[in-house]
Amino acid sequence: MLDPLGPPPLWLQEAVKPWAEWLDLPSMPAHVHEIILAFVFYQVVHSVLSPWLSPILCPKSYPKLNPRTRLNWDIHVVSLVQSVLINVLALWVMFTDEERKSMNVGERVYGYTGACGLIQALAAGYFIYDLIVSTLYIKMFGVGMLFHAISALWVFSLGFRPFLNFYASNFILYELSSPFLNIHWFFDKVNMTGSKAQWYNGMLLLFTFFSCRLVWGTWQSACVYYDMWVALQQKWTASASSLLDPVDITASVFKLENGSLCLDETCARANAEISKYAKFTAGGVPTWLVVTYVSSNIVLNSLNYYWFSKMIETVMKRFRAPPAPEEKKKKVQDVQKFTEEVVLEAAAKLEQEEGTLFLGDEADEKIASAVGAAVADKLRRRNVEQRS
Repeated sequence: MLDPLGPPPLWLQEAVKPWAEWLDLPSMPAHVHEIILAFVFYQVVHSVLSPWLSPILCPKSYPKLNPRTRLNWDIHVVSLVQSVLINVLALWVMFTDEERKSMNVGERVYGYTGACGLIQALAAGYFIYDLIVSTLYIKMFGVGMLFHAISALWVFSLGFRPFLNFYASNFILYELSSPFLNIHWFFDKVNMTGSKAQWYNGMLLLFTFFSCRLVWGTWQSACVYYDMWVALQQKWTASASSLLDPVDITASVFKLENGSLCLDETCARANAEISKYAKFTAGGVPTWLVVTYVSSNIVLNSLNYYWFSKMIETVMKRFRAPPAPEEKKKKVQDVQKFTEEVVLEAAAKLEQEEGTLFLGDEADEKIASAVGAAVADKLRRRNVEQRS
């Protein structure tokens, strides 16, 4: 699929091209306008839209926030807008980009479509914003958030080689849990801690986190490992075939029949676009790049499993408490209340573990969640009173 927004002005492409070639990112000039627009859009949301709209939507909460929490609120608004927008666009690309669907193993590693480039550009624009915020407020958010912004921007920028352009939409879907995590944070700040709405949102948060980050994320990691292994084998085979001829794996990567079944010019252009940057593919994928991607992916997946294990640990603590004899006679309403508390505590733990690093919660707000320490104690005391 061609880039729905089209190419940038020629003067902008020419201005960026020398830098892109020096960085070995040949497809970046075709998307530089989207990177700039995304960055400007998120900065406007942070500096203009959120400060203007938040007091209107939350007149009892936003104006009373201290400067640090208000800054954190605006950042959460940007994160919410970005995660919703990028997920919707990624799903749209995955379902409508026919050229992307037709890619073989080699094309999934080296191939390119403008629509996938759009996803990478929007993600890069957000991570530039994230990098600037993390740098300006490093004392507030810590080094961890800064390193996350740097690594995320670096990984998505390398997609402009192009490298793993196919997987841009797949891995963006990790963020499907982020809207619910942000909403969870907002419920705290508008005095809806422990409400039904927060409980339902907590259920969606836990479900999407497990489904998208653990199940989907692990499966996609296995797929990308396989594709990169095949790409390395193609390079090694071509390198060993002749000591005199230069390595060129282009013919074994891209299908020759691309565009042969098209009935219109747009389809033919979209198919031809897959191998648009084939000349950069000739030497194969560098081994260091594969090692870097695998290492980064393992670290991120390990963090996801760690956060989920802390959440499960929180849940199990509630169920390990020895039940009183009267609990056998509990009514359905009491069981439901207990379940709600468990879900809220689990969501709170997830917010504490993940939100502090990636969403910028201050040190003094680490446990500002669905059930803060005081609220959790209150809930436990209420259970004890009901059992006695």
